[in-house]
Amino acid sequence: MELKTIPVGYLAANCYLLIQDKECIIIDPGAEKEKIVPYLEGLKVVGLLVTHHHFDHVGELNYFIENYHLQINSNIPNFSYETIKTPGHSKDSLTFYFPKYNIMFTGDFLFNGTIGRMDLPTGNEEDMQNSLKIIAKYDDNITIYPGHGNASTLGTEKARFKYYF
Repeated sequence: MELKTIPVGYLAANCYLLIQDKECIIIDPGAEKEKIVPYLEGLKVVGLLVTHHHFDHVGELNYFIENYHLQINSNIPNFSYETIKTPGHSKDSLTFYFPKYNIMFTGDFLFNGTIGRMDLPTGNEEDMQNSLKIIAKYDDNITIYPGHGNASTLGTEKARFKYYF
């Protein structure tokens, strides 16, 4: 497995490419397709995952749907993952957990050092607390890849967000 992180747009949202056996999943194509497309050369793009529909995470969504004939958040053969509903930052926030690789893509729900904003019209503190309780049940050794910034481990972040319980 290979993972590429491509910060895109003026908010530097992380677009991820998860690559396995010459097949690729794009996660959160927020902007600047011209930065993303060169990494796809020689790969078969088989999936498109979106953690939530804020503009900085979906700006190039239509381009990849139309040009690579993809569907959003659909079942992707050869990639096994769990979709976890994690509202709080937004009503439609999803976390994607890939047990084989022990990684999670958390979007703007959970970051390295903090949780997602809840003061936007789509956010909700009660939903965030419930989502944190759900995610807290997962193994501490899982590496999380957030929508912005650097990766962390779930155990590190659990220690930081436990005051919400």
